[in-house]
Amino acid sequence: MEYRPVRQPRLADVITERLEAMMLEGSLSPGQKLPPERELAEQFGVSRPSLREAIQKLAARGLLTSRQGGGTYVSDRLNSRYDDPLLEMLSRHEEFHLDLLEFRDAMEGISAYYAALRSTPADRDKLRACFEALEHSYHHPAPEGSQEEARADASFHLAIAEAAHNVLVLHNIRGIFHLLEKSITANLAYLFDKPGNRDFLIRQHKQLLDAILEGRAEDARTCAHEHLVFVEENLLEMERADTRAQRAMRRAQGGISRPKG
Repeated sequence: MEYRPVRQPRLADVITERLEAMMLEGSLSPGQKLPPERELAEQFGVSRPSLREAIQKLAARGLLTSRQGGGTYVSDRLNSRYDDPLLEMLSRHEEFHLDLLEFRDAMEGISAYYAALRSTPADRDKLRACFEALEHSYHHPAPEGSQEEARADASFHLAIAEAAHNVLVLHNIRGIFHLLEKSITANLAYLFDKPGNRDFLIRQHKQLLDAILEGRAEDARTCAHEHLVFVEENLLEMERADTRAQRAMRRAQGGISRPKG
């Protein structure tokens, strides 16, 4: 039997694959500046020419860019959204927000489950920080209304997806982040009108955080599901109330006046 010789991979290709993996896992974020060439070469334990060749390859693929003033950055094209006309349409039509909640229920349940199993100390520190920012935004509402709370809320759920260490789940949630943030803004605007909801939502997020930090995977998935069920039920209740109000208004406007006398 004849065997083909095993070829040693080129060092530049190995570095290229490593940098791509860091982008996929979220270690390198869209728009993030890479360390200086000398520092990065030392971190990888490679020569600067090999590193430079890898960077050139990634730049040719549109994954890295050079900016005026110096420095190499991860391309903004990898930022937290897909270039998808469907998502753009969805963001303009509120009637599909329940579809988004169902999608979130599936994705965030998986995220919470695996975050409880796989989160690292660094992940858990970030989760705590994101929750503290969320809690602060709820207790100290910004002048622009629910937008700041929505941004903190979405960031907390994104941090859970990062802690799950599943590349496909992470990039699906990152891909709809702008849609998620807009949806949460609209949801909170309605939910905060109801007394007690603000404190209840904080408790739900805290229960989810605690389940993840304590490694209770099934409880974490249940907490994520119950949170989204609560949001959905409140939105459906609001829609039913709006429908009743619109019917009453149409009846009032279309009513037939009785003749006098």
